[in-house]
Amino acid sequence: MALIVHKYGGTSMGSTERIRNVAKRVAKWARAGHQMVVVPSAMSGETNRLLGLAKELAPSQAETGYYRELDMLAATGEQASSALLAIALQAEGMQAVSYAGWQVPIRTNSAYTKARIESIDDARVKADLNAGRVVIITGFQGIDEQGHITTLGRGGSDTSAVAVAAAMKAHECLIYTDVDGVYTTDPRVVPEARRLQTVSFEEMLEMASLGSKVLQIRSVEFAGKYKVPLRVLSSFTPWDIDLNEEAKSGTLITFEEDEQMEQAIVSGIAFNRDEAKIAVIGVPDKPGIAYQILGAVADANIEVDMIIQNISKDGKTDFSFTVHRNDYARATELLKGKVLPALGASDIQGDTKICKVSIVGIGMRSHVGVASKMFRSLSEEGINIQMISTSEIKTSVVIDEKYMELAVRALHKAFDLDQVKA
Repeated sequence: MALIVHKYGGTSMGSTERIRNVAKRVAKWARAGHQMVVVPSAMSGETNRLLGLAKELAPSQAETGYYRELDMLAATGEQASSALLAIALQAEGMQAVSYAGWQVPIRTNSAYTKARIESIDDARVKADLNAGRVVIITGFQGIDEQGHITTLGRGGSDTSAVAVAAAMKAHECLIYTDVDGVYTTDPRVVPEARRLQTVSFEEMLEMASLGSKVLQIRSVEFAGKYKVPLRVLSSFTPWDIDLNEEAKSGTLITFEEDEQMEQAIVSGIAFNRDEAKIAVIGVPDKPGIAYQILGAVADANIEVDMIIQNISKDGKTDFSFTVHRNDYARATELLKGKVLPALGASDIQGDTKICKVSIVGIGMRSHVGVASKMFRSLSEEGINIQMISTSEIKTSVVIDEKYMELAVRALHKAFDLDQVKA
């Protein structure tokens, strides 16, 4: 008997019929003798609907306590889907019980809308499993030290599922979504994209951080830290598919580099449309400037991605970085109001019409000329590179958003990702 964690995304929970199919699938695993913990997302579109109501009531979002109430509101979506799934399982003749994050409890810090999990008490869940029940736990949420409900940010249900799997030492965590695995890139952009049978944890971490929407980055970080076996597969296969076949489908995220994986120089192309660039013009070129700029941004809980500083001229330099597009207005307002006057900078400039395109592959460690091949491919398409960032297994560029799909297609072809590997 193995302990298995299933996570189902919003599209998988998008209607009563789909919830019924999820219940049948989970019941199949339970009847095969597995202890089952299920972490569902809110029904598709529900979180956006709830947040839209809040924005309608408070467009400025400036009221004290706004983000606390936002978490109270958003958490109800997962609570509803968890209860509905428990009811559907009971209708299948299974003993099932649902818990909100605070009932487990899943302890988090107090960073509303972006909370981080600190601990999970699994005693209550284990007691239910040992009594033969299927346990459903709301994804995306927890409770802080003061007893306030918190949420983990977009895609937080993935993080919840992997964290629960880690805390309970599950045999495997299966992430069911609307795609049947991890692809070399988005098939909607490149129809020739291939599904990967396996992908290394490092590659998946990079792809998640660079814009791949298959898994949320914090869930991959959790999986890597606690060595949680992770598999991405589709919830739209027939629920009564053979269990052994289902257990081997999708894409396995592995922690070992096999010979076949080492042969792949580039495993995938990731991209992110949600980027915005901010440039602080004419700042003094002296120690502490980067901290003064980025420290203020970090204190506002705004994440910074790519960073570049130009060559000094007459004791002045330009400092550029990227943030999520949703944080652009807040970041520029902060810089103009506090940082620019304190630094004596001449201007703040920005661009919300950019995107990031990246190549990822553990084979890049042992092959030279990969980045230059990327740059040549983009040059041949007339695409200008604005910023560059590299690591051992990835190279990212910022380009004009209008060239994103052209860049992805060109790179996918240049690195032969449409070719089936022997």
